[in-house]
Amino acid sequence: MEKGLVQIYTGNGKGKTTAALGLALRAVGHGLKVLVIQFMKGDAGYGEVESAKRLSPNLTIRRIGRNAFVSKSKPDPLDFKLAQDGLSLARKAIEEKEYDIVILDEINMAIDYGLLPLSGLLQLIDSKPETVELILTGRNAKPEILERADLVTEMVERKHYYEKGVPARKGIEL
Repeated sequence: MEKGLVQIYTGNGKGKTTAALGLALRAVGHGLKVLVIQFMKGDAGYGEVESAKRLSPNLTIRRIGRNAFVSKSKPDPLDFKLAQDGLSLARKAIEEKEYDIVILDEINMAIDYGLLPLSGLLQLIDSKPETVELILTGRNAKPEILERADLVTEMVERKHYYEKGVPARKGIEL
């Protein structure tokens, strides 16, 4: 990648992770290598993990999180450790330039929940090599993060079938 940029997908609407994964799929189709680090997501049977196995070694997904709900008001100490492990993994991947694109899925939520310091992510963004594309997803992206981005897309929920009691479905949300 000649010129890697910083992209953010945020907002309360559905589609942030889906947009990032769509970009990953497109990149792999052009022979680029992509690393996705999913913060606050344990082994919930997400379909993209199975797809990544089929597209390996060009697409790698690492889930960083417990198989449990993370409480914003009282996170488990393990949530802090796992989030820090994820940020360290991201830092190493970016420094070593092994991947053309690094996607930090739900990193904005990890910051919002206080699992990671904002300064750690800002430092990562500021130290990103020119040749690496960095994509950050998750609700509640902080203004300081938005300011450093080259692209910000905000997903806005207008209507959602969850309101009618439709649960998460395999192949669509999972």
